Amino acid sequence: MFELIICSLVTILPDYLFRRYGQGKRIGREITLYSVWYELRYGIVTCLMLTVSLITLIFYFHPTASATALFRTVPILPETSGRVEELFVSRELETPVKAGDPIFRLDSRSQEAAVETAARQVKELEATLRVAEGDLAVASAQVDQARASLKQAVDEFETKSELQQRNASTVTEREVERLQTAVDARQAGVAAAEANRDLVQIRIDEAIPAQLESARGRLAEAEVALAKTTVYAGVDGTVNQFSLRVGDVVNPLMRPAGALVPADAAHQHLIAGFGQIEAQVLRVGMVAEAACGSVPFTIIPLVVTEVQTQIASGQILSGGQLIDAARPTTPGTITTLLEPLYPGGLDRVPPGSQCIVNAYTSNHDRLENDPDLGTGEAVFLHAVDTVGLVHAMILRLQAILFPVQTLVLTGH
Repeated sequence: MFELIICSLVTILPDYLFRRYGQGKRIGREITLYSVWYELRYGIVTCLMLTVSLITLIFYFHPTASATALFRTVPILPETSGRVEELFVSRELETPVKAGDPIFRLDSRSQEAAVETAARQVKELEATLRVAEGDLAVASAQVDQARASLKQAVDEFETKSELQQRNASTVTEREVERLQTAVDARQAGVAAAEANRDLVQIRIDEAIPAQLESARGRLAEAEVALAKTTVYAGVDGTVNQFSLRVGDVVNPLMRPAGALVPADAAHQHLIAGFGQIEAQVLRVGMVAEAACGSVPFTIIPLVVTEVQTQIASGQILSGGQLIDAARPTTPGTITTLLEPLYPGGLDRVPPGSQCIVNAYTSNHDRLENDPDLGTGEAVFLHAVDTVGLVHAMILRLQAILFPVQTLVLTGH
């Protein structure tokens, strides 16, 4: 409408003034309802052509799009399935939580029993280690006893052997052989005692510590499983629409317990989807404006900070069917990230708000710094920057009319 009014001022109006004062034709006489087209045909045709050109120029170089104050959520999911035993947050619309605060706890009786069993196994092995240390002392004493017995047998054998060599009649050959057999038996006893001592030492140094470490590992695993039964908040934020009840069964694959909105999830930027035809116009650093329904009568200055180079509708996902390139798909948009031009510009915008965004092409730097710019091109670039004012006026008119349209005309 603005474009049509502006264009009519430089086309239809001069044509009418010429007909009225140049040719002396009057409304109601020469210019009637039936002769308007014939009398003002040049102005009307020029007005329509100029209006279409102006609308195309405005919407191409100063694109508009719908934007959303997107925010992320963190699903509240336990790492294991179970039945809810206790709730730590109130069942309200929003409950603020800090990182590390418990949210709810599952039934943990089996996990507690596993922890108790693992802890008793650790204590049992620690006691076994102390018993083995006592066995080592006994085995060492047995080695000393066997060595003493061996020394006694060796001394007696050597004495009898020497006596036999001096006087064979005092010591019989049979007795010497018996003493030799005793020495051999005592040597075997020493070897057995030493082997038993070494075996106990190996149990103390290797076997029992390995079993103890395994038991402690099982204890740690059981404690981790027990800790998983309590779900904690990973970040600061608010728990929204928490409808969980004691006795509900929660499954991490099928039924989450709710959603946690991080404190820094919003008030950062707007996400807008511009049409594909704007791909050659959108640039990082473009100034933009937004009008959000949640903040009526307010224009928020923005700046384009990121422009996604890919269009989501063209992505290919691996599957069991081949892609049919001729299959019609919905044209995707160019995802654009816009941040407030001034600090705190989006603080009043609730997360999830729908907004209308205008991005404005600026050729100021090129007009000022490009010495090779021709006169015709310079005039065209000046015109492009100038017509952005019309789009800015339209956005402000939409910001004014939105509350009236929503509250009065639709009755919401």
